[in-house]
Amino acid sequence: MSDDRPIDHEPSADLRDVDAFRDGRLHSLPGEPEWPVREVAIEYETGWLTAGYDRVEQPDGTEKDYYWAELPPATVVVALAEGDVLFVEQYRPTIRQRQLELPAGIVEPGESYTAAAERELAEETGFSPANVALLQEVWCSTGVLRHRRGYVVATGLEPVERSLDSNEFLEPRAVPEGEALSVARAPSCNDATLEGLLLAREDGFLE
Repeated sequence: MSDDRPIDHEPSADLRDVDAFRDGRLHSLPGEPEWPVREVAIEYETGWLTAGYDRVEQPDGTEKDYYWAELPPATVVVALAEGDVLFVEQYRPTIRQRQLELPAGIVEPGESYTAAAERELAEETGFSPANVALLQEVWCSTGVLRHRRGYVVATGLEPVERSLDSNEFLEPRAVPEGEALSVARAPSCNDATLEGLLLAREDGFLE
């Protein structure tokens, strides 16, 4: 996937008539099924999260309901500046814990992972990057989620005005590169931050 191409969200054939995926949002949609899908059922729809199941014919001829929760794609930003990695500190009500994590956010319709990374980094931290590059696109928690995530490295940071959403209560924190992984592994750690740092290190952006 190129760094500047908007994310494709054309539904696969068995989802094209499902209203939940025709609402104008950007969806993390699966490809064409290898095992026959006998039914697609939507059981929960919030305008942000969609959940339901596919009734699938398995290779032995039996049928089973495979439950899933679908979220729009997200971008995660490894922002580097003068030997530091830029984190944000925020309380996560879902797990009732405060975390130090990489800046991240939802990809909007018409955006690429890198464009979303530039926007989210500026909004959350007050820095705009001169250079961005996509490290990796992944599917997350594929046993239950339909959720794509792009990891982006950002360099050449310049200060801009922050613009937080109404539900964002977070503060930027600069962490020395040599300490970033240790900070990310401390309780309570999260997958996106660890994965982003490891990918950046593997690709030579971090020591």
